[in-house]
Order: sequence, then structure tokens, then C-alpha cells
Amino acid sequence: MEMDNNLLTAMVERWRKETHTFHLLEGEMTITLKDVAMLTELPIDGDAIIESSQKPLNGWGQFISERLGINIPEEAEEGRRVPPLHKSMLLIPWLVRTVGELPEDATDAQIERYARIYLICLVGGFLFPNKSGGNMHCMWLRVLLGDWDEIERKSWGSACLAMIYSELCKCTDPKTKQAGGPMFILQLWVWEHLPTFAPICPANSCGPDEPLRQWAYGARWIGISRLAPL
Repeated sequence: MEMDNNLLTAMVERWRKETHTFHLLEGEMTITLKDVAMLTELPIDGDAIIESSQKPLNGWGQFISERLGINIPEEAEEGRRVPPLHKSMLLIPWLVRTVGELPEDATDAQIERYARIYLICLVGGFLFPNKSGGNMHCMWLRVLLGDWDEIERKSWGSACLAMIYSELCKCTDPKTKQAGGPMFILQLWVWEHLPTFAPICPANSCGPDEPLRQWAYGARWIGISRLAPL
């Protein structure tokens, strides 16, 4: 989904970190846990994600090697200044390139490894992206490379909302130029609650395999002109 930076900037300018609300002409509004659950279907019940960022005793490289069977080089790739694992940050594109395609006759162990790498890409590159250009903090690996039932019990929706609030508060600093986190959720929330700013989408242009897109481009918004940012 293409991000509307002008729209998000306009919302950031109306965010007040003291109350965690947007101050608009008609009053105050804010994105809630229920909004996150409705827009993403992520679980909002369960255990909080409060994993430690402290390195394992043998380091993150050994931790990843034991659980994924991948040895991380200590040298940087061509065109990069640092190795794939640097200061507790893991380069996700390198991980994807290293694993390659899943073979047709894959074993259960290979399928499980691919499933975990998919989760790493989903969490580090989509739900909780930072501003480091494809890197993810290894603290997430304590959850994603752990027990499957433990992963399912986590309240991922609550973590998304907390990160949105955190990034919005950081963006109130005039020196901040970028925002991380799941800002796509905030954009969908604006389209839902302030449909004047939602794009026009003809009914036949949203395929059945795009549920998130269908949610944002609801039929009730057809014919509503998009106005300039506030």
C-alpha cells in the first residue's frame, strides 16, 4: 500500500503527546485498540511483548545459528559498510537472500525454518519497521524463534498500537524527519474515520484477494472527492 506522507504529516502536526490524541477542529480523536483489531485482525488479548534486548550469553550470531541453521558472516557484503549482524541489528534482506527458495521436496524442518523467516520479515519489515533500512533488532528473535504456542499467545495488536503512539510522540519533535512503526494502520484509520481523505476506488478495481485493500477502499467512499491536507 502506498503511504500518503502528506496526510500522515498533517496528522502528526495535530498529535498531542500529553493526551495521545489528535486535536482537530471538531474535537479530539485517537486510534484505539479496537481500531487496530478491526483493521488488522491481529490479536489484542494475551501476553504483552516485553522481551529483553540483552544479548544471549553466546551472542546473537550463535543464537540465530542454533535456531535457523544459518551462519552469519563477520564481513560486510559488497556495497555495505557493516556485516549482516551489527550491534544487535539483523539485516532482513540478507536473511531472505541467504535462504533462497523453498524446495518442492522440503522437509518439515525446512518448512518450519521458512515459516519463522516469514514471521521475521512480517514483524521486522511490516508490522514494526524502524528507520534503519531493512534492519531488525534481534530482541524480536526471542519471540519469533521460540515456541509456536508462545508466539500465538502474544498480544501483537497491543504492541502495534503502543509503537504507533511512541512514534507519533517522537515525531512531535521538530528535529524528527522520519517515523517507523506500522504507520499503514494509522493511514487506514484516517481513511476509515475521516473518509474525505480516502482515495477513490472503483468497485471493480479491488480484487477478492485484497481484503485489507477492500477494507480501506470501501464502496461507501466512491464518488467522494479527496481534499487537500488540513
